[in-house]
Amino acid sequence: MERQKEFTGSDKGDSRLSALQTNTSAVRAIASAVEGTLGPKGLDTMLVDNRGEVIVTNDGVTILDRMEVKHPAARMLVNVAKAQQEEMGDGTTTATLLAAALVEEGAKQVFRGVPVAKVIAGIGKGVRFALQKMQEIARPIWELDDEWLQRIAFTAGRENEDISELVIEAAQMVGREKLMEKNFKLCDCVVAHPRAESEVFAGILINKGRMNLQMPAYKHDVRVLAVGDALEPEPVDEEALATEAGFARQMELKDEFLQVIEKLIQMDIGLIVVDRGVDPVAEEMLADAGVMVIQRVHHRDLVKVAEHTGARIVKRSALRKTPEELEAAIGHCEEVEDHEPYQRIRVSGGRGKPFATILVGASTEEVVGERERICKDAASAVQAAVRGGFLPGGGAAELALAREVEKYRDSVQGMERFGVAAVAEALHRPMAQVVANAGFNPLEKVEAVKALQLKRQSDSLGIDCDRGNVADMIEMGVVDPVPVKYHALQAAGEVSTAILRIHTIVKMRDLPELTE
Repeated sequence: MERQKEFTGSDKGDSRLSALQTNTSAVRAIASAVEGTLGPKGLDTMLVDNRGEVIVTNDGVTILDRMEVKHPAARMLVNVAKAQQEEMGDGTTTATLLAAALVEEGAKQVFRGVPVAKVIAGIGKGVRFALQKMQEIARPIWELDDEWLQRIAFTAGRENEDISELVIEAAQMVGREKLMEKNFKLCDCVVAHPRAESEVFAGILINKGRMNLQMPAYKHDVRVLAVGDALEPEPVDEEALATEAGFARQMELKDEFLQVIEKLIQMDIGLIVVDRGVDPVAEEMLADAGVMVIQRVHHRDLVKVAEHTGARIVKRSALRKTPEELEAAIGHCEEVEDHEPYQRIRVSGGRGKPFATILVGASTEEVVGERERICKDAASAVQAAVRGGFLPGGGAAELALAREVEKYRDSVQGMERFGVAAVAEALHRPMAQVVANAGFNPLEKVEAVKALQLKRQSDSLGIDCDRGNVADMIEMGVVDPVPVKYHALQAAGEVSTAILRIHTIVKMRDLPELTE
């Protein structure tokens, strides 16, 4: 009991704060699982399952996704990391640390006697102010050969020069317009294989092989058809098949379908990509005619094929059209090749939208998995920087924002200012953790940077993690994309206030299972 009194700062050990105390402890435990990976001196975490399988990584979302988490508040924090990964593809550890720091700092204010509603309101104001200031100090990137974009790729790529070069080459290949598209993610262009030679090529890889080994493994100057349906005869209702008329109709549809296949062969279609199954007779006819067919392709890959080759995805009913009418749906690419060792098909040189594929190789399955994660992080960071610019890294920008939030706190009336103060304190956490991971005293170093930032009115001063002295992060080339930092702080603010708002934790009773 004495321990609880000491923690809450209350002589009574107010039971109303027990949920907050429990949630804060759970959130702190989750943050401690990933905080050691942050920064250039961050270390890896080894994940081991019940079967002895091992993953060695310093990727925050991988650690959180694979670790066993039971506490509901802790799961909320894990979901923040997943949302950060899904939206930005990078910054998961920063988002987790900021969220945990906001919960801890907010809880401290509540334990001091500040009403939780006022703390939550203040955190909301502080986060919104910090996000606004973040946009104001952003440095834009106008060209894809900008040296800062290369530095961002190098930093996000954990200083793997080969990976950063692959990512920049891919970004230049697809172009700025494609990178700015809302639904396009450069990280989706990353493919890994333990036996592959790392490279970038103008095209796509389909995670399938040709459906029949009698079909050609390579074709040049190829006309492409994308079918968003089954390449099979139209089905006949089972009840109708029991009648003579229904059986006759089935035979008629089969004959019509085989005529369609003959037509496609005569139209010199070289590649047919289907998102469902293919009729066995059609498969044999197409194989004999030298047509490569890929069946049961994921719809995402089918869309890529259509966009890259300039094809239009059609349903099987549209295949009855005349050759002249169907011609508008036909795409074209320079090469199609079935890479049997990789069990993937390469489609390159399409006449449609530009696509790039980053193929990452390594010596083992464990290493290639980590290299794929690193490459995806670098690709996401590069795309984010193109879209929103960059800021000084190493926690320098957050520390500068903390200074601005502290000024803003003085203008806030009432007890909400304590919530704003919690935001300012939480923004110290990224640099403090980077410094601690580098082996230096975080309190000493962060205060030194803070004083010098104020004196020089700079937002780019941080700590050189090799020497331990204050240095300009921009001059060192340590920068981060604005959208990654923006989303991390925004998400952290949302989840922290949601956790602080929890007043009581109640276990739900098990509902009886419904029986038919």
